[in-house]
Amino acid sequence: MNQPLSQIDGSTGARRHFRYFDYMMAAFVAILLLSNLIGASKLATLWGHTFGAGILFFPISYVLGDVLTEVYGYANARRCVWMGFGALLFMAFMSWVVVAMPPAEGWNGQAAYESVFGSTWRIVLASVIAFWAGEFVNSFVLAKMKILTGGSKLWTRTIGSTVFGQAVDSALFYPIAFFGVWSNAQVLTVLVTNWALKVLWEVLLTPVTYAVVGTLKRREGVDVYDTGIEFSPFAKTPSL
Repeated sequence: MNQPLSQIDGSTGARRHFRYFDYMMAAFVAILLLSNLIGASKLATLWGHTFGAGILFFPISYVLGDVLTEVYGYANARRCVWMGFGALLFMAFMSWVVVAMPPAEGWNGQAAYESVFGSTWRIVLASVIAFWAGEFVNSFVLAKMKILTGGSKLWTRTIGSTVFGQAVDSALFYPIAFFGVWSNAQVLTVLVTNWALKVLWEVLLTPVTYAVVGTLKRREGVDVYDTGIEFSPFAKTPSL
């Protein structure tokens, strides 16, 4: 028989040592960086539809964000968002430095290297800002909905938080990155289409989210409710 989970508030959860939290944070940051680094530069076409290849994997970071908030609480999820934010900034800085370095004589890969890693400053800025704002909205909505629902109906929280979080992400990214480059109609079309696809991904991955959340809660032995924490993104998180 499964042991009942201990319900704790968010401030207690932020100070508690969890067995699998570090692994989840590492997976969150890794998928975030890889989806931006590898997927952001390629357009793909499947069944007559053209889209940025990164959309296949970037939404997984939102799924992991849902898992982190649901299992470990908003305060710990906030630490992961800031970690991902810092990692994105360093990746952008490193890419800029490496691309700007003069190529060695006889090395002919500079043009290809620039096309992959030399994203314009607008796209980099848009990506960093949209991720930061979207992830915090996603975690905030999920944490508040968990309290309102009493921890039941997980699917309403994961999908509902993604609807709002991805809306903020898309509403910031596409105008910042492409306003004035694409027509207003193109920006709006791609914004709405990609938002819908990201939400659809969340719906399709709901069974996976249920399995991961259930397993982690059983292994950690707790269920965190964010009733005693400060929701500001800039609030200090208590040490574990």
